[in-house]
Amino acid sequence: MTRIAERTVLFADLRGSTALYETLGNAEATSVVTHTVTALARAVPACGGALIKTLGDGLMAVFANPMDGLQSAQQMHEALEGLVTRGRERGASPGLRGLRLQVALARGEVVEMSGDCFGDAVNVAARLIDHASDNETLITVEVLDGLSAEAQPRFRSLGWMHLRGRAEPVQVHVLGGRRGVDLPPTQFGAVASTVEPEAVRLQWLNLNEVFDGGHMPVVMGRSPQAHFRVDDGRVSRSHARVDWHGGVFQLTDLSYNGTYVRFGAGEDVIALKRSSCTLHGSGLIGLGGSPADPTAPCVRFELLSFVDTVPHRP
Repeated sequence: MTRIAERTVLFADLRGSTALYETLGNAEATSVVTHTVTALARAVPACGGALIKTLGDGLMAVFANPMDGLQSAQQMHEALEGLVTRGRERGASPGLRGLRLQVALARGEVVEMSGDCFGDAVNVAARLIDHASDNETLITVEVLDGLSAEAQPRFRSLGWMHLRGRAEPVQVHVLGGRRGVDLPPTQFGAVASTVEPEAVRLQWLNLNEVFDGGHMPVVMGRSPQAHFRVDDGRVSRSHARVDWHGGVFQLTDLSYNGTYVRFGAGEDVIALKRSSCTLHGSGLIGLGGSPADPTAPCVRFELLSFVDTVPHRP
């Protein structure tokens, strides 16, 4: 039977499973991943949803309304936190303790047929998860509009995003509180600043572009649809994301090979593995390789304010 209905589509992806196979071996790692995905899947019927399929280290589900989908995503994050915490207490392998979860939700008209779902909302949710960082939940504006008045303020806008295989951009929001605004300015403490930055300049080879807060987020990657394209084999299609929130520019790694930041020639290199740091001043962003490696594809960044671009009289 085929049915067309308005649905909230959820994709969840478990990150860090590759390390499990390296440390535990195929049989034991498969058992751990299967057990973990099964635990996450319980949050779907518990919130009134339907589990469509499991995808190795992830799953797809649909819900009648956005609030049920959001509650299911929250329960999944909590379930994984519980598994990781218990594993840490029992001396589990670092691979298990390093598991992370990404969730993406989209809403729209879907075609339900033979136990599966098809449609634009399915494609958007599946592509949107590529732009999520660890333990992060991303939603489209259609999902946000269906949330309660109490839930909506928990999200902040990431602006419009271009998703792979889709011509039209999508308006995206991220759930706050798990990551982002609660992070310290950098991994080495606060940075004093007397002028609030309003734009960031990115440079790679002959590519030189300036993005202000109104054009955030900026996705750097190898994909032709990336806002700032770095065409190098070590760079993921969607490798890293620059957000602007409350006068702060934040860099988030979305890749498998990692993103690396160096703020000055004599400073240490910060390694971001599916995590974030706040940008300040100027420096280098290594995509898939450290700025200490002269062969690595590195993007030079510089934070700008309007006073930087206004001519000063002598």
